Amino acid sequence: MGLTRQYLRYVASAVFGLIGSQKGNIVFVTLRGEKGRYVAVPACEHVFIWDLRKGEKILILQGLKHEVTFLCPSPDGLHLAVGYEDGSIRIFSLLSGEGNVTFNGHKAAITSLKYDQLGGRLASGSKDTDIIVWDVINESGLYRLKGHKDAVTQALFLRDKNLLVTSGKDTMVKWWDLDTQHCFKTMVGHRTEVWGLVLVSEEKRLITGASDSELRAWDIAYLQEIEDPEEPEPKKVKGSSPGIQDTREAEDGTLEVDEAPEDRILTCRKAGSIMREGRDRVVNLAVDRTGRILACHGTDSVLEVFRILSKEEIQKKIDKKMKKAKKKAKLNSCKEEEEDLEVNVEMTLQDEIQRVTNIKTSAKIKSFDLIHTPQGELKAVFLLQNNLVELYSLNPSMSTPQTVRTNRITIGGHRSDVRTLSFSSDNIAVLSAAADSIKIWNRSTLQCIRTMTCEYALCSFFVPGDRQVVIGTKTGKLQLYDLASGNLLETIDAHDGALWSLSVSPDQCGFVTGGADKSVRFWDFELVKDENSTQKRLSVKQTRTLQLDEEVLCVSYSPNQKLLAVSLLDCTVKIFYVDTLKFFLSLYGHKLPVICMDISYDGALIATGSADRNVKIWGLDFGDCHKSLFAHDDSVMYLKFVPKSHLFFTAGKDHKIKQWDADKFEHIQTLEGHHQEIWCLAVSPSGDYIVSSSHDKSLRLWERTREPLILEEEREMQREAEYEESVAKEDQPVVPGETQGDNYFTGKKTIETVKAAERIMEAIELYREETAKMREHKAICKAAGKEVPLPINPILMAYGSISPSAYVLEIFKGIKSSELEESLLVLPFSYIPDILKLFNEFIQLGSDVELLCRCLFFLLRIHFGQITSNQMLVPVIEKLKETTISKVSQVRDVIGFNLAGLDYLKRECEAKSEVMFFADATSHLEEKKRKKKKREKLILTLT
Repeated sequence: MGLTRQYLRYVASAVFGLIGSQKGNIVFVTLRGEKGRYVAVPACEHVFIWDLRKGEKILILQGLKHEVTFLCPSPDGLHLAVGYEDGSIRIFSLLSGEGNVTFNGHKAAITSLKYDQLGGRLASGSKDTDIIVWDVINESGLYRLKGHKDAVTQALFLRDKNLLVTSGKDTMVKWWDLDTQHCFKTMVGHRTEVWGLVLVSEEKRLITGASDSELRAWDIAYLQEIEDPEEPEPKKVKGSSPGIQDTREAEDGTLEVDEAPEDRILTCRKAGSIMREGRDRVVNLAVDRTGRILACHGTDSVLEVFRILSKEEIQKKIDKKMKKAKKKAKLNSCKEEEEDLEVNVEMTLQDEIQRVTNIKTSAKIKSFDLIHTPQGELKAVFLLQNNLVELYSLNPSMSTPQTVRTNRITIGGHRSDVRTLSFSSDNIAVLSAAADSIKIWNRSTLQCIRTMTCEYALCSFFVPGDRQVVIGTKTGKLQLYDLASGNLLETIDAHDGALWSLSVSPDQCGFVTGGADKSVRFWDFELVKDENSTQKRLSVKQTRTLQLDEEVLCVSYSPNQKLLAVSLLDCTVKIFYVDTLKFFLSLYGHKLPVICMDISYDGALIATGSADRNVKIWGLDFGDCHKSLFAHDDSVMYLKFVPKSHLFFTAGKDHKIKQWDADKFEHIQTLEGHHQEIWCLAVSPSGDYIVSSSHDKSLRLWERTREPLILEEEREMQREAEYEESVAKEDQPVVPGETQGDNYFTGKKTIETVKAAERIMEAIELYREETAKMREHKAICKAAGKEVPLPINPILMAYGSISPSAYVLEIFKGIKSSELEESLLVLPFSYIPDILKLFNEFIQLGSDVELLCRCLFFLLRIHFGQITSNQMLVPVIEKLKETTISKVSQVRDVIGFNLAGLDYLKRECEAKSEVMFFADATSHLEEKKRKKKKREKLILTLT
């Protein structure tokens, strides 16, 4: 196939200008053994690890395509679980920065992630209303919990009990027994969405935050405590008692409660409410690792911090109150009654949970995280709405804690959306300007080398020589900056309205501006005497004005400086002669105003992009429309020709950048990466680099490679990508005996699971072919009376000339643990008999018994009916029963032997160091305390 036109591919190079995305949450991470110094923040599809002390980005956890929505560090601090918008979860190692484990089970964005105490299980909640518990060590799903009717907002494991508590936007808080995987209690005491919950006071109290200004506290009593004969069972509960089936009103207005089935594990009654200062909903509610500090915030910039008193502190407070109450009662009573005096002191919820202080940040809070330092200091890190990270510290034990802002990460990005971008003439520096600042970036290092304050910038360019920049603002001013000093040299009132567009003249002696005051103004550069020094400095002076009937949106010079194109609010583009300012052509055809346009390097073509989503290519000689292209699914925001070519780029509000050929009117490639509207882009003078900015606060650098791009292959790749997306959206396969809505498997059909199933089927087909060939070969050898060498299959040769059955085992071992069940689920039953026979062989050999048993039990579960009704499989199942039981027993014996050996080594270590391991020591201490408490209660009852 002959190549008539060769294009070069542009690829994503880097993401910069972004400190943290708004959709996810910020968390402290442990790195290099240090706590409280490093934080992980979501950055579009990536995760950035920032050093708060230095303000530097030290690690990037590379994502694939979808935006990050939730982060959760593991208890050991070695891993970070990352939830994405498409429902996938990846677990990254913080040591290597690689994400080797991927879980696919949810159909919508992840809204909650939580590890259990040991870090072996991970609970994930999603907008698809499901909760899935994952086995992190085995890299597989354990079970799916269905029950919520709206998005899950929080999920928490209980430390000592195999229970899970979840909250959702359906106003419910649900308790799940993970032994039986069912919901045993639903709390319906909330009138609005429950946005967060935490467990405090040794998991005896649950605090929930909803859409009002209350934090509701619930006292939890567990089965063991209720059944303890020494502890009286509560019989009356004030207020509503969620989850109770049989309630009747007593004479005093309280609710008498009969025991309901769900109260056999635990009871939950409302203890009271803590009033927040904020009047809006709770956005985030969290406690620190010690469980002593509770903090929450709403949609404003204030974090409210509370301290939860320990049992000793509460007892001290009660004793103090008792002493004070007795003293007061003695003064009021007679001396004769002193001996019979009894004083009752009750602790309120406000006494147990005390307000510490409020932390006021510089902008609205999106998320926060807390950490307690060994010195007793509380650190709170915030991800703010304006692309900013702030760290505050305070000492909560002081009577009046003082909040101090210790660190701030600001240099890495703008506070608002970038509205204009420009390249320097040497392709090295990139200018980005937003509502409050201008930043100059080094393209190769992506470091910010200069920051200057400005008004709301709309357009910009580097002055020839790259020593100054000119900014056009929303108030109609021209601002001239010196890059070496970072000073504002001059501000000129250029237009009465917004200054929408700038275009440098090809002779580089001046430029033209277009504004909302219906005028086009021509400016020349000049040198004027500086008032502060003897040297001259650069300035600009206005030379001419072209008055028009409509507001000017965009202006552009032709390369020969003979023509000037002006886009107007009346949806037309008017072409004028530069020397006489006489009207030459009018380009009309767009249904909505032309927002952007550019003229090719030879002055032959002009391309216009409009809010009507179309791009039109016109000839500049007669003003005829060569082609109208439907370019984007939303407004076309920016258009720029690649220097010295008829290729051009367009950027749209549909989050995409597209490259087009203006000669052949063909779409060349699409650059996807931004997650929100793209505002502007800039093409470097060499054409090797593109920079784009978006509403997601990120700047993206795209680089031209040497890889040729063939249009047919590009179309084929697009079709494959569309097919892969359609596979993920298809209905999940239904297991016999289960309805479509009751799928409790944790996996999800993805293109990876389909490919894995295809690999298994291909391996079985190869096994069948090779075994048939071997039988034929034996028959031929027998007939010939001599041995003839059998040619080896090239695939088996690639695996080291292994047998066909061993090849099947290799394929099974190559499937990711998290995708295994879903891959087996889509296998047709015609392949199952061969797989079962092979499993019998493999298990007899004793290789990979755990993996094979997992596959075997899953296949038996989903094909039970067909397997049991097939007489041919009865002997196979009988053999499998014998071999499986014996081999699993052997594996169990080996594991038991190893555990005994480890226990022996542990005892030897203890004997040498004469110190018990910490975990066992604490458990022994707790057991002693429990026994002592029971003994004391028994003595009290006897006396």
